[in-house]
Amino acid sequence: MSSAASHYAKGTVANVVRSLLVVAGMAAVIFLMVARTSSVSGDQADIEAAARQHATQSGHPFEYATDLPEGWTSDSQRYVRSKDDLMMWSATWKTPDGEYVALQQVADATDTWVNTQTNNGKRVGTVSTGDGREWLQREREGKVQRSLVNRGEGEGELTTIVTGTGTFDQLLELANHLEAATG
Repeated sequence: MSSAASHYAKGTVANVVRSLLVVAGMAAVIFLMVARTSSVSGDQADIEAAARQHATQSGHPFEYATDLPEGWTSDSQRYVRSKDDLMMWSATWKTPDGEYVALQQVADATDTWVNTQTNNGKRVGTVSTGDGREWLQREREGKVQRSLVNRGEGEGELTTIVTGTGTFDQLLELANHLEAATG
């Protein structure tokens, strides 16, 4: 019994191209079906709802900015694993003049995490918000990044960083509008 090789089993260029198209099509379907991120972006980002959801899930009172002045727009939010394997709540806004300002929070922050999030900015002063919190001001020379850092002291406490390309006044504006999410 002689079995002749099928025409399709022959290694012609056309058969190889057809096989690659089938494999690429299957890969594209799988890629489109699998969720790739835990972030939401765009003006419709509901940062307050996300902060409440993540606060409930984690047990930490994550914050969000509320009642910002006219012209501030929400840009994105996410809850992701960050430096030193810490779960980070992050939300971003655009200022009226188009600058970027982000709120970042983790429990039990390490010095490495703080330095990474502030881009190793040098300490340039301190400032207080209306609620009495003291914030360390940090600024990265040679790159436009300013940060306000409010360090959690005890175990399980949140460290909050407000950072971005905005001015220190803009960062303080956002910090003065922070409200804790309740689950």
